[in-house]
Amino acid sequence: MSHISPATLPFIDNVKGARMNTVILIGNLTTDVELREFGPEKHLATFGLAVDRGGKDSETDFFRVSVWDRQAQLCADYLAKGRKIALEGRLKYRTWEDEGKKRSAVEVVAYRVEFLSAPAGSGAEVVPFEAAVA
Repeated sequence: MSHISPATLPFIDNVKGARMNTVILIGNLTTDVELREFGPEKHLATFGLAVDRGGKDSETDFFRVSVWDRQAQLCADYLAKGRKIALEGRLKYRTWEDEGKKRSAVEVVAYRVEFLSAPAGSGAEVVPFEAAVA
């Protein structure tokens, strides 16, 4: 059995509060943002994200993304299908039953979303990042 030490993964040693379940993605929204409210300060935004793998025979991966609270409201206010974003978050595995069949999915729960393109035809600048609490 091998042992993983901070020396084996130097980037973990340099990141305060590093998380082992971390993803960083850059891609384009495949859907408009759907915003749900669960109370005055509790919001959930969900949308699809397409991420190109790059390379000669480039393929695309598709992810379902969830964003909570203030960051969710900002996503709903400024994002739409086709917009380019960068996000940092974690993977979440969930299961449910649908018409008697067991289903499962892995989704991305984003705790940081950065808008990389302005809305088409708006002439607006990119809205700056605002940290979210996940």
